[in-house]
Amino acid sequence: MTELTVTDRMRGCLWGLFVGDALAMPVHWYYDVAALQRDFGMLRDYQAPRAHHPSSIMPLASTGRAGRGDQSGEVVGGVILKGRKHLWGRPNMHYHHGLQAGDNTLNLLCARLLIRGLAAAGGPDPAAFLHDYVDFMTAPDSHRDTYAESYHRAFFANLARGVPPTDCAGAEGHDTASIGGLVGLPPVILAARSAPERAAGALLAQLRLTHRSVRLERYALALGELLVRLLEDPAPAVRPLACAAAERLGFPATAVIEKVERTGLSDLSVIGGQLSPACYIDQSFPAVLYLAARYHGDFESALIANAGVGGDNCHRGAVLGAILGAALGFDAIPARWIDGLRARAELEAEIDAFLARFAG
Repeated sequence: MTELTVTDRMRGCLWGLFVGDALAMPVHWYYDVAALQRDFGMLRDYQAPRAHHPSSIMPLASTGRAGRGDQSGEVVGGVILKGRKHLWGRPNMHYHHGLQAGDNTLNLLCARLLIRGLAAAGGPDPAAFLHDYVDFMTAPDSHRDTYAESYHRAFFANLARGVPPTDCAGAEGHDTASIGGLVGLPPVILAARSAPERAAGALLAQLRLTHRSVRLERYALALGELLVRLLEDPAPAVRPLACAAAERLGFPATAVIEKVERTGLSDLSVIGGQLSPACYIDQSFPAVLYLAARYHGDFESALIANAGVGGDNCHRGAVLGAILGAALGFDAIPARWIDGLRARAELEAEIDAFLARFAG
Protein backbone atom coordinates (compact mmCIF):
# COMPACT_ATOMS: atom_id res chain seq x y z
CA MET A 1 0.00 0.00 0.00
CA THR A 2 1.40 3.38 -1.05
CA GLU A 3 2.06 5.72 1.86
CA LEU A 4 -0.25 8.71 1.82
CA THR A 5 1.24 12.16 1.45
CA VAL A 6 0.13 15.15 3.47
CA THR A 7 -1.42 16.52 0.29
CA ASP A 8 -3.50 13.33 -0.10
CA ARG A 9 -4.73 13.70 3.46
CA MET A 10 -5.50 17.41 3.14
CA ARG A 11 -7.42 16.78 -0.08
CA GLY A 12 -9.37 13.98 1.60
CA CYS A 13 -10.11 16.19 4.60
CA LEU A 14 -11.58 19.00 2.50
CA TRP A 15 -13.62 16.81 0.16
CA GLY A 16 -14.80 14.80 3.16
CA LEU A 17 -16.42 17.91 4.61
CA PHE A 18 -18.69 18.36 1.60
CA VAL A 19 -19.43 14.70 0.99
CA GLY A 20 -20.49 14.06 4.59
CA ASP A 21 -22.87 17.00 4.55
CA ALA A 22 -24.42 16.29 1.15
CA LEU A 23 -25.13 12.64 1.89
CA ALA A 24 -27.06 13.45 5.09
CA MET A 25 -28.79 16.57 3.76
CA PRO A 26 -32.18 14.99 2.87
CA VAL A 27 -32.49 13.44 6.35
CA HIS A 28 -31.00 16.32 8.33
CA TRP A 29 -32.68 16.70 11.71
CA TYR A 30 -34.83 13.59 11.32
CA TYR A 31 -35.35 12.50 14.92
CA ASP A 32 -37.81 9.71 14.05
CA VAL A 33 -35.51 7.00 12.69
CA ALA A 34 -38.48 4.88 11.59
CA ALA A 35 -39.65 7.81 9.44
CA LEU A 36 -36.11 8.26 8.09
CA GLN A 37 -36.01 4.62 7.04
CA ARG A 38 -39.52 4.77 5.61
CA ASP A 39 -38.75 7.87 3.53
CA PHE A 40 -35.22 7.03 2.39
CA GLY A 41 -34.11 3.58 3.52
CA MET A 42 -30.35 3.32 3.94
CA LEU A 43 -28.81 6.41 2.36
CA ARG A 44 -25.98 5.20 0.14
CA ASP A 45 -26.25 7.92 -2.48
CA TYR A 46 -27.29 11.54 -2.69
CA GLN A 47 -31.00 12.23 -2.70
CA ALA A 48 -33.17 15.34 -2.78
CA PRO A 49 -35.09 16.35 0.35
CA ARG A 50 -38.77 15.49 0.48
CA ALA A 51 -41.40 18.20 0.70
CA HIS A 52 -42.66 16.83 4.05
CA HIS A 53 -40.20 16.67 6.96
CA PRO A 54 -41.72 14.70 9.86
CA SER A 55 -39.43 16.22 12.52
CA SER A 56 -39.34 19.83 11.34
CA ILE A 57 -39.85 22.48 14.02
CA MET A 58 -38.90 25.39 11.80
CA PRO A 59 -42.21 27.19 12.63
CA LEU A 60 -40.97 27.40 16.24
CA ALA A 61 -37.72 29.17 15.29
CA SER A 62 -37.45 32.92 15.68
CA THR A 63 -37.03 34.89 12.47
CA GLY A 64 -35.63 37.87 14.35
CA ARG A 65 -32.94 36.39 16.59
CA ALA A 66 -31.28 33.17 17.73
CA GLY A 67 -33.28 30.30 19.15
CA ARG A 68 -37.01 29.77 19.31
CA GLY A 69 -39.62 32.48 19.29
CA ASP A 70 -42.26 34.10 17.15
CA GLN A 71 -41.82 34.85 13.48
CA SER A 72 -42.52 38.57 13.48
CA GLY A 73 -38.83 39.46 13.16
CA GLU A 74 -37.32 40.36 9.81
CA VAL A 75 -33.74 39.13 10.12
CA VAL A 76 -34.92 36.11 8.13
CA GLY A 77 -36.45 37.50 4.97
CA GLY A 78 -35.23 41.07 5.34
CA VAL A 79 -31.52 40.71 6.08
CA ILE A 80 -30.70 37.09 5.19
CA LEU A 81 -32.62 34.36 3.36
CA LYS A 82 -34.46 36.97 1.34
CA GLY A 83 -37.66 35.63 -0.13
CA ARG A 84 -37.72 32.58 2.16
CA LYS A 85 -39.34 33.79 5.38
CA HIS A 86 -42.77 32.52 4.32
CA LEU A 87 -41.42 28.97 4.26
CA TRP A 88 -40.47 29.06 7.94
CA GLY A 89 -44.06 29.12 9.14
CA ARG A 90 -45.27 26.12 7.16
CA PRO A 91 -45.77 22.92 9.15
CA ASN A 92 -43.34 20.11 8.28
CA MET A 93 -41.38 22.22 5.80
CA HIS A 94 -37.98 20.68 5.11
CA TYR A 95 -35.09 22.75 6.47
CA HIS A 96 -33.32 22.42 3.12
CA HIS A 97 -36.28 23.01 0.86
CA GLY A 98 -34.91 24.17 -2.49
CA LEU A 99 -31.81 21.98 -2.49
CA GLN A 100 -31.26 19.09 -4.86
CA ALA A 101 -29.43 15.77 -4.59
CA GLY A 102 -25.72 16.45 -4.11
CA ASP A 103 -26.17 20.00 -2.81
CA ASN A 104 -24.49 21.31 0.31
CA THR A 105 -26.19 23.11 3.17
CA LEU A 106 -25.60 26.70 4.23
CA ASN A 107 -22.82 26.09 6.76
CA LEU A 108 -20.77 24.26 4.12
CA LEU A 109 -21.29 27.13 1.68
CA CYS A 110 -19.79 29.37 4.35
CA ALA A 111 -16.87 26.95 4.66
CA ARG A 112 -16.29 27.43 0.94
CA LEU A 113 -16.05 31.18 1.51
CA LEU A 114 -13.31 30.49 4.03
CA ILE A 115 -11.42 28.08 1.74
CA ARG A 116 -11.41 30.67 -1.04
CA GLY A 117 -10.39 33.46 1.31
CA LEU A 118 -7.54 31.51 2.89
CA ALA A 119 -6.17 30.62 -0.54
CA ALA A 120 -6.39 34.20 -1.76
CA ALA A 121 -4.74 35.71 1.32
CA GLY A 122 -2.27 32.93 2.02
CA GLY A 123 -3.54 32.60 5.57
CA PRO A 124 -6.28 33.72 7.96
CA ASP A 125 -7.73 37.16 7.27
CA PRO A 126 -10.66 37.72 9.67
CA ALA A 127 -11.67 41.05 8.14
CA ALA A 128 -11.81 39.54 4.66
CA PHE A 129 -13.84 36.57 5.89
CA LEU A 130 -16.37 38.80 7.65
CA HIS A 131 -16.69 40.93 4.52
CA ASP A 132 -17.28 37.86 2.36
CA TYR A 133 -19.67 36.32 4.91
CA VAL A 134 -21.83 39.43 5.18
CA ASP A 135 -21.91 39.91 1.41
CA PHE A 136 -22.83 36.28 0.77
CA MET A 137 -25.49 36.02 3.46
CA THR A 138 -27.21 39.31 2.63
CA ALA A 139 -27.15 39.05 -1.17
CA PRO A 140 -30.46 37.95 -2.72
CA ASP A 141 -30.31 34.51 -4.36
CA SER A 142 -26.71 33.80 -3.32
CA HIS A 143 -27.81 30.26 -2.39
CA ARG A 144 -30.91 28.06 -2.37
CA ASP A 145 -31.00 26.79 1.23
CA THR A 146 -33.97 27.66 3.45
CA TYR A 147 -32.73 27.41 7.03
CA ALA A 148 -30.06 29.31 8.95
CA GLU A 149 -28.81 28.11 12.32
CA SER A 150 -29.18 30.26 15.41
CA TYR A 151 -25.65 31.63 15.19
CA HIS A 152 -26.34 33.15 11.77
CA ARG A 153 -29.53 34.79 13.04
CA ALA A 154 -27.78 36.15 16.13
CA PHE A 155 -24.95 37.59 14.02
CA PHE A 156 -27.25 39.37 11.58
CA ALA A 157 -29.64 40.58 14.28
CA ASN A 158 -26.64 42.34 15.82
CA LEU A 159 -25.46 43.64 12.45
CA ALA A 160 -28.92 45.06 11.72
CA ARG A 161 -28.68 47.03 15.00
CA GLY A 162 -25.46 48.63 13.82
CA VAL A 163 -23.00 46.45 15.75
CA PRO A 164 -19.60 46.22 13.97
CA PRO A 165 -19.14 42.83 12.23
CA THR A 166 -16.18 42.01 14.47
CA ASP A 167 -18.52 42.12 17.49
CA CYS A 168 -21.63 40.50 15.97
CA ALA A 169 -21.17 36.94 17.25
CA GLY A 170 -24.09 36.25 19.56
CA ALA A 171 -23.87 35.60 23.27
CA GLU A 172 -23.78 31.98 24.35
CA GLY A 173 -27.23 30.43 24.32
CA HIS A 174 -28.55 26.92 24.78
CA ASP A 175 -27.52 25.86 21.28
CA THR A 176 -24.44 28.01 20.59
CA ALA A 177 -22.16 25.12 21.57
CA SER A 178 -23.23 22.94 18.66
CA ILE A 179 -21.50 20.76 16.09
CA GLY A 180 -22.35 23.28 13.35
CA GLY A 181 -19.74 25.57 14.86
CA LEU A 182 -16.95 23.12 13.98
CA VAL A 183 -17.76 22.80 10.28
CA GLY A 184 -15.71 25.80 9.18
CA LEU A 185 -12.61 24.96 11.21
CA PRO A 186 -10.82 22.22 9.20
CA PRO A 187 -9.62 24.66 6.49
CA VAL A 188 -8.08 26.90 9.17
CA ILE A 189 -6.45 23.90 10.84
CA LEU A 190 -5.01 22.72 7.52
CA ALA A 191 -3.72 26.18 6.66
CA ALA A 192 -1.95 26.43 10.03
CA ARG A 193 -0.66 22.84 10.21
CA SER A 194 2.95 23.80 9.42
CA ALA A 195 3.01 25.93 12.59
CA PRO A 196 1.17 23.82 15.19
CA GLU A 197 1.94 26.33 17.90
CA ARG A 198 -0.24 28.84 16.01
CA ALA A 199 -2.97 26.42 14.91
CA ALA A 200 -4.94 26.62 18.17
CA GLY A 201 -4.92 30.41 18.12
CA ALA A 202 -5.97 30.51 14.47
CA LEU A 203 -8.91 28.16 14.92
CA LEU A 204 -10.13 29.99 18.03
CA ALA A 205 -9.87 33.35 16.26
CA GLN A 206 -11.98 32.00 13.39
CA LEU A 207 -14.53 30.40 15.69
CA ARG A 208 -14.97 33.60 17.72
CA LEU A 209 -16.01 35.55 14.63
CA THR A 210 -19.36 33.74 14.69
CA HIS A 211 -19.53 31.79 17.99
CA ARG A 212 -18.81 33.14 21.47
CA SER A 213 -18.82 29.93 23.48
CA VAL A 214 -16.24 28.77 25.98
CA ARG A 215 -17.90 25.33 25.95
CA LEU A 216 -17.55 25.01 22.20
CA GLU A 217 -13.90 26.05 22.25
CA ARG A 218 -12.91 22.95 24.23
CA TYR A 219 -14.22 20.72 21.45
CA ALA A 220 -12.82 22.91 18.69
CA LEU A 221 -9.35 22.52 20.18
CA ALA A 222 -9.83 18.74 20.42
CA LEU A 223 -10.74 18.64 16.72
CA GLY A 224 -7.70 20.74 15.84
CA GLU A 225 -5.35 18.50 17.80
CA LEU A 226 -6.80 15.35 16.21
CA LEU A 227 -6.60 16.65 12.64
CA VAL A 228 -2.99 17.78 13.07
CA ARG A 229 -2.07 14.33 14.42
CA LEU A 230 -3.77 12.61 11.50
CA LEU A 231 -2.09 14.84 8.94
CA GLU A 232 1.42 14.59 10.32
CA ASP A 233 1.57 10.88 11.20
CA PRO A 234 2.58 8.79 8.13
CA ALA A 235 0.37 5.91 9.31
CA PRO A 236 -2.07 7.25 11.92
CA ALA A 237 -3.82 4.75 14.17
CA VAL A 238 -7.25 6.30 13.78
CA ARG A 239 -9.18 4.19 16.27
CA PRO A 240 -6.92 4.76 19.29
CA LEU A 241 -6.51 8.46 18.42
CA ALA A 242 -10.28 9.00 18.12
CA CYS A 243 -11.00 6.96 21.23
CA ALA A 244 -8.37 8.83 23.23
CA ALA A 245 -9.87 12.17 22.13
CA ALA A 246 -13.36 11.01 23.15
CA GLU A 247 -12.13 9.73 26.50
CA ARG A 248 -10.41 13.02 27.30
CA LEU A 249 -13.81 14.60 26.75
CA GLY A 250 -15.52 12.14 29.10
CA PHE A 251 -16.98 9.53 26.72
CA PRO A 252 -15.67 5.93 27.16
CA ALA A 253 -15.36 5.20 23.44
CA THR A 254 -13.06 2.19 23.67
CA ALA A 255 -15.35 0.28 26.03
CA VAL A 256 -18.47 1.30 24.11
CA ILE A 257 -17.08 0.12 20.75
CA GLU A 258 -15.86 -3.14 22.25
CA LYS A 259 -19.37 -3.80 23.60
CA VAL A 260 -21.06 -2.88 20.32
CA GLU A 261 -18.79 -5.13 18.31
CA ARG A 262 -18.99 -8.00 20.82
CA THR A 263 -22.78 -7.98 21.13
CA GLY A 264 -23.82 -6.85 17.65
CA LEU A 265 -25.65 -3.78 18.90
CA SER A 266 -26.51 -1.14 16.33
CA ASP A 267 -25.12 2.37 16.19
CA LEU A 268 -28.53 3.54 17.39
CA SER A 269 -27.74 1.99 20.76
CA VAL A 270 -24.96 4.59 21.05
CA ILE A 271 -26.22 7.59 19.04
CA GLY A 272 -29.78 7.82 20.23
CA GLY A 273 -29.11 5.57 23.22
CA GLN A 274 -26.06 6.75 25.15
CA LEU A 275 -25.54 9.96 23.17
CA SER A 276 -28.16 12.36 21.87
CA PRO A 277 -28.31 12.67 18.08
CA ALA A 278 -28.94 16.42 18.50
CA CYS A 279 -26.53 19.25 17.78
CA TYR A 280 -25.27 19.88 21.33
CA ILE A 281 -21.51 19.62 21.25
CA ASP A 282 -21.02 17.52 24.38
CA GLN A 283 -23.06 14.78 22.66
CA SER A 284 -22.45 15.34 18.96
CA PHE A 285 -18.66 15.52 18.92
CA PRO A 286 -18.25 12.29 20.93
CA ALA A 287 -20.72 10.75 18.46
CA VAL A 288 -18.42 11.80 15.60
CA LEU A 289 -15.42 10.29 17.38
CA TYR A 290 -17.33 7.06 18.05
CA LEU A 291 -18.15 6.69 14.34
CA ALA A 292 -14.60 7.61 13.29
CA ALA A 293 -13.21 4.98 15.64
CA ARG A 294 -15.71 2.23 14.85
CA TYR A 295 -15.41 2.64 11.06
CA HIS A 296 -11.78 3.76 11.12
CA GLY A 297 -10.82 2.07 7.85
CA ASP A 298 -14.07 2.49 5.92
CA PHE A 299 -15.02 6.02 4.91
CA GLU A 300 -18.16 4.92 3.08
CA SER A 301 -19.64 2.84 5.92
CA ALA A 302 -18.93 5.60 8.44
CA LEU A 303 -20.80 8.24 6.46
CA ILE A 304 -23.72 5.91 5.74
CA ALA A 305 -23.96 5.03 9.44
CA ASN A 306 -23.90 8.71 10.39
CA ALA A 307 -26.75 9.60 8.04
CA GLY A 308 -28.81 6.65 9.26
CA VAL A 309 -28.93 7.63 12.93
CA GLY A 310 -30.58 10.97 12.15
CA GLY A 311 -30.41 14.13 14.22
CA ASP A 312 -27.81 16.73 13.27
CA ASN A 313 -26.22 14.33 10.83
CA CYS A 314 -25.22 16.97 8.26
CA HIS A 315 -22.85 18.77 10.59
CA ARG A 316 -21.72 15.53 12.24
CA GLY A 317 -21.17 14.12 8.75
CA ALA A 318 -19.09 17.08 7.64
CA VAL A 319 -16.77 16.81 10.66
CA LEU A 320 -16.65 13.01 10.40
CA GLY A 321 -15.84 13.25 6.69
CA ALA A 322 -13.02 15.69 7.43
CA ILE A 323 -11.53 13.42 10.09
CA LEU A 324 -11.67 10.22 8.05
CA GLY A 325 -10.64 12.04 4.88
CA ALA A 326 -7.53 13.25 6.70
CA ALA A 327 -6.87 9.75 8.03
CA LEU A 328 -7.53 7.73 4.87
CA GLY A 329 -6.85 10.19 2.06
CA PHE A 330 -8.83 11.31 -0.96
CA ASP A 331 -8.96 7.92 -2.68
CA ALA A 332 -10.89 6.44 0.25
CA ILE A 333 -13.90 8.61 -0.67
CA PRO A 334 -16.21 6.83 -3.14
CA ALA A 335 -15.80 8.40 -6.58
CA ARG A 336 -19.57 8.52 -7.06
CA TRP A 337 -19.84 10.81 -4.05
CA ILE A 338 -17.21 13.19 -5.42
CA ASP A 339 -18.74 13.20 -8.89
CA GLY A 340 -22.29 13.57 -7.55
CA LEU A 341 -21.67 16.84 -5.71
CA ARG A 342 -23.52 19.50 -7.66
CA ALA A 343 -20.72 22.00 -7.10
CA ARG A 344 -18.04 19.45 -8.01
CA ALA A 345 -16.24 21.59 -10.61
CA GLU A 346 -16.19 24.69 -8.43
CA LEU A 347 -15.11 22.72 -5.38
CA GLU A 348 -12.27 21.10 -7.29
CA ALA A 349 -10.95 24.50 -8.37
CA GLU A 350 -11.27 25.91 -4.84
CA ILE A 351 -9.64 22.92 -3.14
CA ASP A 352 -6.83 22.79 -5.68
CA ALA A 353 -6.10 26.50 -5.14
CA PHE A 354 -6.10 25.95 -1.38
CA LEU A 355 -3.72 23.00 -1.64
CA ALA A 356 -1.41 24.94 -3.93
CA ARG A 357 -1.06 27.49 -1.11
CA PHE A 358 -0.83 25.23 1.91
CA ALA A 359 0.16 21.67 0.98
CA GLY A 360 3.78 22.38 0.13
